[in-house]
Amino acid sequence: MADVLPLVEARLRTALGEPDARAAVTFLGTDRIEVLRFQEGDIVRYATLGMSAHPMTDPTAVIADPVKGPRAELVLSVRAGRADTDKVLRPLAVLGASPQVEGLVVAPGASLDVGEPLWPGAPFTSVLVAEPGGLVEDLELDEPLDPVRFLPLLPMTPNEAAWKRVHGAQALRERWLNQGTDLRDPSRKSVPLE
Repeated sequence: MADVLPLVEARLRTALGEPDARAAVTFLGTDRIEVLRFQEGDIVRYATLGMSAHPMTDPTAVIADPVKGPRAELVLSVRAGRADTDKVLRPLAVLGASPQVEGLVVAPGASLDVGEPLWPGAPFTSVLVAEPGGLVEDLELDEPLDPVRFLPLLPMTPNEAAWKRVHGAQALRERWLNQGTDLRDPSRKSVPLE
């Protein structure tokens, strides 16, 4: 079976251009997760590469299917020059390794928490997984493999994450939209939640 990662990297390059930096992190007992950085004007994007090498499997499954199952990579977009966002590489790699380490199936609407600021001084410790298909199109693979989905990550403050747990992802997205929140601002404050 063909290696998925070169196809994934080619799709990222087609959609986002040439990466200007990359870093790799390997966690004990997992495959290597790379994080690629793409600069476009005042926006910097970080994308995982390696999460989609294996399908995500339901943690309740008795036997993990080595072929079938959802595949994904994560994409985070922030405004450049407002914070030391390059330090997000390790937390992003941790999130990319979470399906292998914790048996998570990462899907739109999910919250992922790293338990520490995403970068030094960041008001965010978690992200909301958004719907794929906007920035980077899904990558169709040969049958019987599921397509690779490129899931945007939206940083959440602890208050927003708590509010989302009660009211749901859609309600939080609507709150952001109604307030005109710049979700790419790496130092933005929490949206009013009352």
